[in-house]
Amino acid sequence: MQALPLITQIAPAPAAARNPVAPAAAGGKVVLFYPAYDGPVLGPPLCLLSLAAPLLHDGYEVVVIDEVITHNLQERVLAACAGAICIGISVLTGPMINSALRVAAMVKLEYPQVPVIFGGWHPTLAADQTLQNELVDLVVRGQGENTLVEVVRRLSTGQDLNGVAGVSFKRGNERIHNPDRAVTHLADLPEPAYHLADFDAYERASGIRKLTYATSVGCPYACNYCTDTVFYHRRFNAYSADHVVKELVALVTRYRIEEVALFDSNFPVDVHRAVAIARGIYESGVHFSWTFQASTDFLSRMSDDEVRLLGASGVRFMGFGTESTSEEVLRLMNKRHQRLGEMYETARKAQLGGIRVSFNLIFGYPGETEKDRVETLETMNRIAQVYRNVSFSPNIFTPYPGIPIWPQLKELGVREPSTLEEWASLPLGKNVLPWLQGAQLSRLQRMLDYFMVNNNIRKTMQHARFTGRLLNAFLSAPIRWRLRSRFFFMPWEIWLARVTDRMVSRRSLITGVPLPTKSAEAC
Repeated sequence: MQALPLITQIAPAPAAARNPVAPAAAGGKVVLFYPAYDGPVLGPPLCLLSLAAPLLHDGYEVVVIDEVITHNLQERVLAACAGAICIGISVLTGPMINSALRVAAMVKLEYPQVPVIFGGWHPTLAADQTLQNELVDLVVRGQGENTLVEVVRRLSTGQDLNGVAGVSFKRGNERIHNPDRAVTHLADLPEPAYHLADFDAYERASGIRKLTYATSVGCPYACNYCTDTVFYHRRFNAYSADHVVKELVALVTRYRIEEVALFDSNFPVDVHRAVAIARGIYESGVHFSWTFQASTDFLSRMSDDEVRLLGASGVRFMGFGTESTSEEVLRLMNKRHQRLGEMYETARKAQLGGIRVSFNLIFGYPGETEKDRVETLETMNRIAQVYRNVSFSPNIFTPYPGIPIWPQLKELGVREPSTLEEWASLPLGKNVLPWLQGAQLSRLQRMLDYFMVNNNIRKTMQHARFTGRLLNAFLSAPIRWRLRSRFFFMPWEIWLARVTDRMVSRRSLITGVPLPTKSAEAC
C-alpha cells in the first residue's frame, strides 16, 4: 500500500487566543478591486470578501468592485476612491495584470495621494519585480487578511510600515521587504464578507447562482511546476468538517445558491474530513451541486461507497492534475505520488458516483520526448474508451513565477519575464519553450487536435441515434488510424470539427466548464 504523504497542518489557535484582529477606533474607506479574467464567471471573488471581513470588523468601510459585473468601470472606481485610504488589487499571473495596471493608472492620475496595493498570487511570487512598477506602492504577500488590516491602520494614521510582517513597500528609491507573516489558521479568521456580494448580478452574468468557497488551502506535494508549493509551503490549512457543513448550508440557504465551486488546492488531502463534509451536506437535506479539484491518489483511497456519497451530496465534477502517464516525466515533475492505476481507479469510482471528471495534461515539460507524449495520449484514450464520464484538458507547459524548476528552465534558454507587463502576456498555455518550436510544435498541436476530436466524437456517440452513431464511427475510424500512424497531412477532420464548433480543447479544473482557447497560444 502506498505510504501516506507527510501532511503538515496549520493548527487553530486556542479559543482564548483567537480574534487576531482586535477592534480599533478606525473609520475611513478601503477600495478592493478584482480584475476580469479570461474564463467563466464563477461568482463573487472569495479573495476580496476574505480581505474585507477583518477590515469591516476593524471599523472601516469597504467597497468591493469586481470588473466582470461592473458597468462604467472607470466612473465606478474613481467615485469609490474619492476619500479612500487606499485601493487593494488582487492579481493572478497573466492578462489580469493588464486590467490591474489600467485601474492603478487611472487612480494615480485622479488621486495621486491614494496608495495602490497589489496582492494575491503573482505579487507574492514576484514581490520585488511587482514593486518596481511605478504604479504600485505596496505589495501584500501571502495570506493577506491580517496584513492588510495592519497596513490600513498605519496608512490611516500616517505611520510608516516598518515592522509590518508580510509587506513590501517603497521608501524613496529603496524597496523594503519586511519578513513574512506567520500563517493564521483559517478558523481564526473572520467569515468572508459574503453580504457584500451582489449575487443577483453574478446570476445575470452566468445564468446561475454560484458561490466560490474554500474549505482549505495548501497541498502537501511539491510538484516542480506548481506555484502552490511556493505560496503555501506544503502546509495544509483547513476548516473542520463541521465548520464547512454549517457555513456552506447556511450560505446556500441564505443566498439561494445553486452551485458551489471549491477553490481548495487539493480538497481530499484529509480523506476522512472530505467524506465527513459530503456526509454532512447530504444529511442536511439542502440540495446544491458542488465541484472541486484533487489528486488521483487521494480520491483512490476512498471506498466505492464513499465516492457514491460524494455524488449523492451534490458533487457533479472533479478536476485532476494528472499531467502525464509517463513515469519518466512524472519523475521529472517530482510527481512520484501519482500512479497510472489510480487514474483508471479515479475514473471508475467517479462513474459509480455519477460524477464527471477532467484530467489536465501538460505537454512540453523539459525532458519529455514524443514517445512520452504518445504514451500519455494512448493511455488517456484507453481510459476514455472505458469510462464515459472522463474529459481532458491538454496544455503546453507554462512556467509561472517562483516555481522550483526555474533555474533549470533558464539553463535551457527560457527567458523569464523581467517586468510586470511582460507577465501579463503569459496566459495559461502560451508557448515560451525554446525546445518546442516550428515543426515539432505543429506536430504536437496536430496530435492534440486529433486526440480531442476523437474524444469529442466518442462523447457524441454516447447519446446519438443509430444513424448518428454510424456517422460518428465513420469519422472516428480515420482519426484513430492517424493517431496510431501519426500521419497528419490534410487534417480534414479537424477542419470539420472547427467549422461545426465541436472542438473543446481546455476545461476549468474547478468546474469542468470549457475555457477560451487561442490557437496560437494554447492546445
